[in-house]
Amino acid sequence: MLSKLTVRNYALIDELSIEFDKGLTIITGETGAGKSILLGALGLLLGDRADSSALMDKTQKCIVEGTFGIKNYSLGNFFSESDLDYSDETTIRREVNADGKSRSFVNDTPVNVTTLRALSEKLVDVHSQHETLTLNDSSFQLSVIDAVAENEELLRKYRDAYSLYRKTLVKLSEVTALEAKSKTDLDYFRFQFDELEKAHLEDGEQEKLETELSTLENAETIKNGLSSSAFALNGSEENILLSIGTIKQALSQLSKFNPQIAALNERVNSSLIELKDIAAELESLNDDIAVDPKRMEIVQEKLDAIYRLEKKHNVATVAELIALRDSLSEKIASIGSLEEQIAKLAAETQMQLKKVKELAEKLSGKRSEAAPLLSKSVAGTLKQLGMPNAMLDVQLEILPEPRESGTDKATFLFSANKGSAPQPLNKVASGGELSRLMLSLKSLLAERTALPTIIFDEIDTGISGDVAAKTGSILEKLSRNLQVITITHLPQVASKGKSHLFVYKEESGKRTYTRIRRLNGEERVEEIAKMLSAGKPGDAAMRNAKELLDAK
Repeated sequence: MLSKLTVRNYALIDELSIEFDKGLTIITGETGAGKSILLGALGLLLGDRADSSALMDKTQKCIVEGTFGIKNYSLGNFFSESDLDYSDETTIRREVNADGKSRSFVNDTPVNVTTLRALSEKLVDVHSQHETLTLNDSSFQLSVIDAVAENEELLRKYRDAYSLYRKTLVKLSEVTALEAKSKTDLDYFRFQFDELEKAHLEDGEQEKLETELSTLENAETIKNGLSSSAFALNGSEENILLSIGTIKQALSQLSKFNPQIAALNERVNSSLIELKDIAAELESLNDDIAVDPKRMEIVQEKLDAIYRLEKKHNVATVAELIALRDSLSEKIASIGSLEEQIAKLAAETQMQLKKVKELAEKLSGKRSEAAPLLSKSVAGTLKQLGMPNAMLDVQLEILPEPRESGTDKATFLFSANKGSAPQPLNKVASGGELSRLMLSLKSLLAERTALPTIIFDEIDTGISGDVAAKTGSILEKLSRNLQVITITHLPQVASKGKSHLFVYKEESGKRTYTRIRRLNGEERVEEIAKMLSAGKPGDAAMRNAKELLDAK
């Protein structure tokens, strides 16, 4: 239940805090005093769209905070699945900045508006005068039937099955579309793959070929340089190796006289060995390099093919071309596997559809059984509300394809008078009749759901006298099982409340503010007497007000 509501900087509210009791709470006040403003602030807390125009002071943020007692409403799983800290006393807060952006918190943990709405729907049901329009909505009508049929668990199973079926159906559609597109692309993929495959690409070969081509293009120059270098080292009569050998021989004879000469001798010997090795490699390399125009043409052609493929596929290396080739190979292979995947998904879809239809059939059966019970219950409540001949005809139509709520379409037909054929609500019901019908349905729903708090905004529109008193009695009876908060203009309804809040305007300086306060016993008598009177209440109105309060 809602135990406390705090509002700051919203419309005509600078700051107010209201504590709510169990049972039936009545809210009254003059027209324009701000009763609808309270509902607007509460709507923010329940996930309604944030709007900076509602801020009283545009330089400050608006804060709406509600404290809820949720111990007995089995919400532990919701908090766990939403990654929220659970508390028997849970606080929900909504903050709206001057730019219209808002932030939401549950027990000081930030949440998105979707989570906020999902939680608030489990805590509070706000019924306004405009909500009577939902009476014509088939989904609302079906939800009422399901509540009477106690279909909550069966409906959960159906929705889980339907959700799985829809996901598989979407996957099947995606894979089927992918297969169609893939078959269109298959020839193109194969052409690209064949072109890359025929190139016989090897990782690192581009660098090797470029080096080989450079050598082939400059073969004569390279051979001349190598030959002359080898000749200088070892080919002439006075070559470098012979000269160093002479030096080595001289130093060897002198080494015994001086250790420094011995060290120099070792260094010369090392150089001689290294130069002999260089001379041998020069000769070998010279022998290996040949002027080969044919080989040069082959290498050039292979490099040209590589360059062309790199440019075509917008890559810079052979490794990237090889990766592309392998990717194309996988795509070509996967196209064939899509047919198996489609067949598997099609089979899964049929199995899931069969289960959906089986559950839908069970839902339809229970709904058909509940429909006459719903009609009878509503007729009984409407009779208490001054409509003894009113009749609600609940019709169910089987749809050709399953939907999220099953395969049923509900239609409520209504007749307020004896002898009148039932017709769709939007054609026959007046505003007062719709209000009484909605109250009948809400009271029926409240008996079968665990909704902690229900708020009625002038549910008593269009009624008076004895009917108003009976409406108050129904609200009072409803409040024995849940918290009921009612905004009313009828004294007969107001007298039934366990507690009474009064909304009024107060002027301070150049501003007008909305205030709210709890009325004590004497104040309640006076407020109800005012509601009974056109002006200042007289003795008769005061006595009548006391009688109404004593009779509750």
